[in-house]
Amino acid sequence: MGVRIRLARFGRTHAPFYRIFIADAKFRRDGRHLEIVGKYDPVPQRDGNKHVSLNIERIKYWLSVGAQPSDPVAKILAQAGVLPAPPRRNALGPTFASSQTPTK
Repeated sequence: MGVRIRLARFGRTHAPFYRIFIADAKFRRDGRHLEIVGKYDPVPQRDGNKHVSLNIERIKYWLSVGAQPSDPVAKILAQAGVLPAPPRRNALGPTFASSQTPTK
């Protein structure tokens, strides 16, 4: 059973908020879950901050038993100091030097 830590979207149109939850990788995005471990509100409040609440103890437990965080959750956990920062992806793809350009 592949267990994932991921986001489930709730809220209204143009006003989303997310629950961070533990689920089997086969389950749908907003489907059945094993445990809710946090909340994330991406819309900045009046103080200018995006609010995140995490149950760090339970997240560390699930990571210790092999749960894999999704990319957005890994980014949130890195900002909270639970995980090391994920490596940045190169948006442009692989680059080739002029001497390595494939020829026909």
